[in-house]
Amino acid sequence: MPAANVEPIVERLNSLCASNPGAEAAAVVGVEGLMIAASLPEEMGEERIAAMSAAMLALGERIASELGRGELEQVFIKGQAGYVLLQGLDENCLLTVLAGADATLGLLFLDMRAARKDLCKLLT
Repeated sequence: MPAANVEPIVERLNSLCASNPGAEAAAVVGVEGLMIAASLPEEMGEERIAAMSAAMLALGERIASELGRGELEQVFIKGQAGYVLLQGLDENCLLTVLAGADATLGLLFLDMRAARKDLCKLLT
């Protein structure tokens, strides 16, 4: 993806985080594990988030398929300190959102769906 196309994607990720007080970071990651664009605090490692996101999406897709759950929509991980939410954007990339334990998940899921539509347009 040319560098000129990344800025609107970063702006949309920033908007997603700004509209959800519990959202701490958001990223668009290639399914091969490479970062495309991100809205992350400096202390978060882009490479680690990208690699883990791609691995979790692939595993989620396999589990959903092999256990007869249909096409994967989201991967939802809950830890003591918060959430990791993954959602496929297209066959080449995914949206990862990191949220604190106080996040309003219903609102965050709605905003992720809206962001998905916008990001898919920006990625084409």
